[in-house]
Amino acid sequence: MNKNQRRRQALVYHAKPQPGKIEVIPTKSYRTQRDLALAYSPGVAIPCQEIDKKVDNIYKYTNKGNLVAVISNGTAVLGLGDIGPEASKPVMEGKALLFKIFADIDVFDIEINEKDPKKFIEVVKAIAPTFGGINLEDIKAPEAFEIEDCLKKELDIPLMHDDQHGTAIISCAALINALELTNKKISKVKIVISGAGAAAISCTRLYQSFGVAKENIVMLDSKGVIKKSRKNLTPQKAEFATDRNIDTLSEAMKGADVFVGLSQPNIVDQSMLLSMANDPIVFAMANPNPEIDYNLACQTRADIIMATGRSDHPNQVNNVLGFPFIFRGALDVKATKINEAMKMAAVKALAALAKESVPEQVNIAYEETKLNFGKDYIIPKPFDPRLIVEIPPSVAKAAIASGVAREEIKDWEEYKGRLAERLGGHQKILRMIHDRAKSAPKRIVFAEADQLDVIKAAQIIYEEGIGIPVLLGNKEVILNLMESIDFMDKITIIDPKTDEYKESREEYANAFWESQKRRGKTLYECNSLLRERNYYAAMMVREGEADAMLSGFSRKYPAVVKPIFEVMGKFKGVNRVAATNLMLTKRGMLFLSDTSINVNPTAKQLARIAHMTSQAVKLFGVEPVIALLSYNNFGSSPFPEAKKVSEAVEYLHRMHPDLIVDGPVQSDFALNNEMLEERFPFSILNKRRVNTLIFPNLDSANITYKIIKELDNTLSIGPILMGLKHPAHILQLGASVDEIVNMSAIAVIDAQEKQKMKYSK
Repeated sequence: MNKNQRRRQALVYHAKPQPGKIEVIPTKSYRTQRDLALAYSPGVAIPCQEIDKKVDNIYKYTNKGNLVAVISNGTAVLGLGDIGPEASKPVMEGKALLFKIFADIDVFDIEINEKDPKKFIEVVKAIAPTFGGINLEDIKAPEAFEIEDCLKKELDIPLMHDDQHGTAIISCAALINALELTNKKISKVKIVISGAGAAAISCTRLYQSFGVAKENIVMLDSKGVIKKSRKNLTPQKAEFATDRNIDTLSEAMKGADVFVGLSQPNIVDQSMLLSMANDPIVFAMANPNPEIDYNLACQTRADIIMATGRSDHPNQVNNVLGFPFIFRGALDVKATKINEAMKMAAVKALAALAKESVPEQVNIAYEETKLNFGKDYIIPKPFDPRLIVEIPPSVAKAAIASGVAREEIKDWEEYKGRLAERLGGHQKILRMIHDRAKSAPKRIVFAEADQLDVIKAAQIIYEEGIGIPVLLGNKEVILNLMESIDFMDKITIIDPKTDEYKESREEYANAFWESQKRRGKTLYECNSLLRERNYYAAMMVREGEADAMLSGFSRKYPAVVKPIFEVMGKFKGVNRVAATNLMLTKRGMLFLSDTSINVNPTAKQLARIAHMTSQAVKLFGVEPVIALLSYNNFGSSPFPEAKKVSEAVEYLHRMHPDLIVDGPVQSDFALNNEMLEERFPFSILNKRRVNTLIFPNLDSANITYKIIKELDNTLSIGPILMGLKHPAHILQLGASVDEIVNMSAIAVIDAQEKQKMKYSK
């Protein structure tokens, strides 16, 4: 993607469909006059009086306990420097977004037009009663130290300058694990710190808290080694001044065990790396380009343990591993501050989590066979769902133990359960799906590329690295559409009707006829069919000229299904193709089957649909918990429709005893564990979260998913076809650009899995 494309995408993203990245959403009913009278006058006076009697009641009656302020004056923004409060607002909104999606914390971003530290402090103190916590962001050093130190003393809510402490906490966890892997003692290692800003100072202080010896630290700024002989050092730099007689980075690196870079790109060369001690630990965290290229460093030293700030290399030091979960723990015990004990608890919890078995969901998200603690995995991944149930409790326990918690947590298992409930956000699931696709992009044939929304989706897929589009349709029309949206990259465009593709069309027709000649089709008929894009696209995938296909945007479902079924055929052992829809609900993933293929399946067919759906669910790293739905519960009805579901359940229990599946069960009992446990305590679904619903017929499945989609504004991905020999998926008629992009990611994942199966035989 070139700079102009990235610029356009970024501006459109922030401007459309409405400016900005966050909004305020009511949490209470406001539909009636009674609601409004309670929300405002006269009802609102009553909680005001209660807070006036006891100020801590503010946590009981307002959102203070889950509200953080992200505050900046825009003096040190993301490598952009002092760009001012207005220009910093997109970054602060972005930070607000991360708080919400990773830890379900609400945020107001506040940009203050004030550089004087004392005046800045007064402003923050004045607005602090609104918030349960304050995250200082992008404030330049040394003012950042003065501001944080003063506010921590004067405020009674948790406060943290994430630029300093976030990087410190994550890198310290990585350092502890790297030292364990290299059998080096933290008290003995020699460390070089390149950079002397807020983050570098905070990192070094935290490393010392864990045992790094001051005499073993060499810190450098833009002028070279910070030595005691240098004049006019800030108090923070003077704290780490060395008495060693060295001046340059090259000299400092000789014999060093650890290099921590928070400075500038490409300042470490191969000779410096070679001069380090055995098993060097290098954290090159300058972004977007590290102090030394990752691949170059690994080629230079086979014994290196390397971390960067980048997501495309192992061991990403990413602040999102820390700040959302640290504030979550602090808020949940109504802490008065974030102290050293809480930060150290976060470090220990992160370091310990990297040593535990990694959930399959994380392996799948990062396209890993099995992540294991080692030199390429010394800190957890940002999409690890365990972060929210491990880090906040550790922080909260430290807050309680150190005496800064206003409220104690009595039942820690119940608390962890509540934390897990906060992960239902569908955007996080979407990111996992997209990242999985990006890990091994595949060629996707778009059979309806003469439609503007399809072209828009293809552009996103190409630029984001989700897949490699192949566009079918009238070349002139497609090129005009591409030009209209500034999509000028070289993309393969094929019009099967033209003479240019006569040879490939005939080859495909012959191959298709070989599979169809005993099913009533003539060679002439096959040649004619191959002029149609859906047949041509399906043959491209079947013959290995593409990896997956998408169609259905402008044509009715049956017209698209027919060529796919005829050309591709079913996977070995599959009698009937089926379809599932992935609904991204507030409670997490929910798969609904069969939503588009089988009108009224028999008991055995229903069981096979359930089994195929379980395989689809596993693609997302989730254990399927399956409920077969009916209008009755566990055989209470004698009618054939209900008996069919009972027979299907019996078949599944007999043929697939490893599956967590039960029924027949009504949908409310399937989704409400308390109801289920009270009335049907014998069910295997008890104490489990059902994530897969199998419907008795097409009517019920299709109607249900469309009602959920429209009434609850739930994002639906699908229908996802199951049982085909080759990857092909059908879009909903008139699907949105986002829906096409999401289905493309699913198609890529399907192709990845089928390729694995092919090569594993």
